[in-house]
Amino acid sequence: MQGEEAEQVALFQWAEFAKVKYPELELMYHVPNEGKRSPVTGARMKRAGLKNGVPDVCLPTAHGGYIGLYIEMKYGKNKPTESQKKWLRALRAQGHMTAVCYSWEQARELIEQYLSLPKGGTQNGKENLMGGCGASRSAEEQE
Repeated sequence: MQGEEAEQVALFQWAEFAKVKYPELELMYHVPNEGKRSPVTGARMKRAGLKNGVPDVCLPTAHGGYIGLYIEMKYGKNKPTESQKKWLRALRAQGHMTAVCYSWEQARELIEQYLSLPKGGTQNGKENLMGGCGASRSAEEQE
């Protein structure tokens, strides 16, 4: 296991231990959109609701005026695809904080900062820039 998958595994291992301090991490989950599949399996999964570009990690708790946090994990020199940028923009427009993170440590830092914001989810159009991942910046800025 290497690359993006290893970073994501490390993030979820940290989250298991950090639940004592941040119980909301129990709600964090991975969206399994990546991976090579046969055409038959891919078609079946699309019929069942699989959508290209959905960010990798979701923390569906409201903090700091945001209604949830979505993180697209990348590794090395990888950049978000056009489909991923579209999802990040759309989710941000709905009131979610979004970010592209290049390591589990960046994602952990962002999550800890996010969870330290006051609980609640009425953003009223404001942006709260934080973390080394480029949280809530436009998808173009996150390249």
